Amino acid sequence: MMAHSAKDPYWQASVRRETLAHPTAGEAIENECSACHMPMARFRAKASGMMGGVFANLPVGMVVSRNGQLAADGVSCTMCHQIQDQNLGEEESFTAGFSVDTVTQIENRSIYGPYEIDAGRQRIMRSASAFVPGQALHVQRSEVCATCHTLYTHSLGPGGEVVGELPEQVPYLEWRHSSYREEKSCQDCHMPVVEEPMRIANVLGDPRDHFSRHSFRGGNFFMLRMLNRNRAELGVTALSQEMDSTIRRTIDHLETASAKISIENTEIGNNQLRVEVAVENLAGHKLPTAYPSRRSWIYFSVTDRNGDAVFESGAFNPDGSIKGNDNDMDAASYEPHYLEVDSDEEVQIYEVIMAAPDDSVTTGLLEAVRYLKDNRLLPRGFSKEDAEPDIAVRGGALEDGDFEASGDRVTYLVDVGSAEGPFNVRAELWYQSIGFRWALNLLEEEAAEIDRFVAYYEQMSEDTPAILARDSMESR
Repeated sequence: MMAHSAKDPYWQASVRRETLAHPTAGEAIENECSACHMPMARFRAKASGMMGGVFANLPVGMVVSRNGQLAADGVSCTMCHQIQDQNLGEEESFTAGFSVDTVTQIENRSIYGPYEIDAGRQRIMRSASAFVPGQALHVQRSEVCATCHTLYTHSLGPGGEVVGELPEQVPYLEWRHSSYREEKSCQDCHMPVVEEPMRIANVLGDPRDHFSRHSFRGGNFFMLRMLNRNRAELGVTALSQEMDSTIRRTIDHLETASAKISIENTEIGNNQLRVEVAVENLAGHKLPTAYPSRRSWIYFSVTDRNGDAVFESGAFNPDGSIKGNDNDMDAASYEPHYLEVDSDEEVQIYEVIMAAPDDSVTTGLLEAVRYLKDNRLLPRGFSKEDAEPDIAVRGGALEDGDFEASGDRVTYLVDVGSAEGPFNVRAELWYQSIGFRWALNLLEEEAAEIDRFVAYYEQMSEDTPAILARDSMESR
């Protein structure tokens, strides 16, 4: 996803939607949105006192200018490895506020890594790349990742005026407020270390210990699938089998390292089955985190002794929606946070819901000024009572005593009627990187990028979810 950041059709459609919704601010929107998805082209423009652009650099691979070439390369190796140790972790470094040397002549500029490099190998690197490699341990700190993955957007009024600010995605701040701050960095999970020594340079390379894989394990398997399926139209140059391998690793990471779910304390009496379901977040930030289109939810079902359905909550529909979810059925509504679920029209969804200045529900990033709901699962050590506003729990989860650091507990009350046991109880935690409403709401505006993405989404809607964790139990 890092290398394909400029080719992401959802991002392109979303930027186009925002520029159409706020036409007087189009240039500023493109400048802000290119900062992390086309960082080299945007930084080059910024260093020249100009604004970064998006659509002048599209279609990717077809624009032959220097800016177009830089934009097409997405988040490159040399972009991240040139970030200097200045103001990292501070507010001014967020939203692509990283610092890169623009003063030193290009052939003498430093490029940073975790290893000490001797003078001979520095000369080889400089002759091959025009960069002088040097040791700088800050590249292994979470604060480097935070420069783009802590992102604030400016909310705009009808005339393009700024009316507010929204913490669009702040996984670094969530991590900083958790126990993981003292245990693991972003890189520890998303760039896992190779166990054996690795030779990381083709020319006179020494085997290095503790080399971090640059696989950037994340959660956006669905977009990787979309890129691979539409590779010719989107300008994807990575081999199909390489994309397939990345998709498999991404799903494996989600299934093994993101969450647990367990069925606990089942009781039956007076024709009612009572089941407690516990969900645990294994990530070092909220789950799901980052871009607000992401959501997780509990699928819960009960069948009788014959395998016939007795109860079901959170069923996935082939169009990408969730059965019973108010927001999927009505863009102006949303599903509340539940302590108890006793109807198949109720489903526990861990998500954010954004509000416009008039408190209406919106998926327009630059229209949103606050969150009506944020019950995404908290990481271990996260205190919701003293969390700063930008990472606060919002809505009913704030008053839920069972919603706390590392997870949530939900009670399901099932009227079994005349059904006969034993009953098979199943609980699963599902996940989507792009929820149904976040895709379909793009159609509020008309543009080729929007039509293309929504068509992709509708063709692939059955492939949007993954199951992060599951458990089952027989109750008598």
